[in-house]
Amino acid sequence: MMAKKPPKPAPRRIFQERSKITALPLYFEGFLLVKRSDDQEYKHYWTELRGATLFFYTDKKSTIYVGKLDIVDLICLTDQNSTEKNCAKFTLVLPKEEVQVKAENTESGEEWRGFILTVTELSVPQHVSLLPGQVIRLHEVLEREKKRRLEAQRPPGASVDGKKDPGEGCAGASSPKPACFYTVSRKEATEMLEKNPSLGNMILRPGTDSRNYSITIRQEIDLPRIKHYKVMSNGKSYTIELEKPVTLPNLFSVIDYFVKETRGNLRPFIYSTDDNRGQEPNTEERNDKLKKIPHKP
Repeated sequence: MMAKKPPKPAPRRIFQERSKITALPLYFEGFLLVKRSDDQEYKHYWTELRGATLFFYTDKKSTIYVGKLDIVDLICLTDQNSTEKNCAKFTLVLPKEEVQVKAENTESGEEWRGFILTVTELSVPQHVSLLPGQVIRLHEVLEREKKRRLEAQRPPGASVDGKKDPGEGCAGASSPKPACFYTVSRKEATEMLEKNPSLGNMILRPGTDSRNYSITIRQEIDLPRIKHYKVMSNGKSYTIELEKPVTLPNLFSVIDYFVKETRGNLRPFIYSTDDNRGQEPNTEERNDKLKKIPHKP
C-alpha cells in the first residue's frame, strides 16, 4: 500500500480569493481535527494560519471559511497524551475557551505547534522538534508577523513618518466617517471604552492591514465584555464579518446596523465636547480629551 501523499497547496485562484477575503498573509496550512468548547466531537477542517488567526474550511477547494479562531491572546499551548498511533494532540488555551486540536501525524503536529507559538509569542520556540529548513521558515514567518503588526499600528494610509498619504491602498482616506471613528489601536479603543462608559460603547477604528476597519464594542451582560469585529472594504461597500456576513453601502450604515440589531444597547462612542466629530484626532489630541473627561473610580 502506497504511503499517503502530503496535501498539495490550494490552486492559485483559491489562494487569491482566500487572501482577498481574509486580508492576512498565509503562514501555514493543512488538515486539522478541531473541537471547540461548544462542539460534541472533533470536526475535520482544512486549516490556514493567517496572521494570528486560524481559518477553517470544509475542504481544500472552498474559498469561504466556515469558522475562524483568533489566537493572538493565546495563554498557552498544552500537549495532550493520545492513545491513537502517530497522532499529535494539543490544547489551545485562550481567555474565553479551550480548543482541542489533533494533527494527522506527529510531524505535522510539531509544525503546527511551531508556527502557532511563533506568531503568538513573537519568538521562535526552542522546544519543538523540527528540521533546520523548518526552523528557517519559522524565522521568516516571525519577521513577517512582526512587520505586519508594526504596520497595523499605523492609521490607514499613513506613511512611516506619520504623515497622511492619500495614495492607493488607503481605506476610504477621503470619505466621511461616523462620529465614533478614531485612529486608535485595538488596545487604545478598549481602554477608551472601559474608562469612559458614559460616552458610548462602540468605536470604529482602522483595521490591522491599513485597508479595512474594525469595530470594538463593550457589552455588559453578566460582566463587561470587549469584542472586536472586522469590517472589510470592498471598494464601494463594506462587509461586516459575522457568521453570516452583512454587506452595507457605507460606514454610517455599518454603525446603524449594530445599533439597530442590539435595539440601542450599542451606542457610538462620542466625545460630547468634540467639535471635530468623525475626523481623525491624533494621539496627543485624544490624550488631552481623555484627561478632561472624568473617569469612574
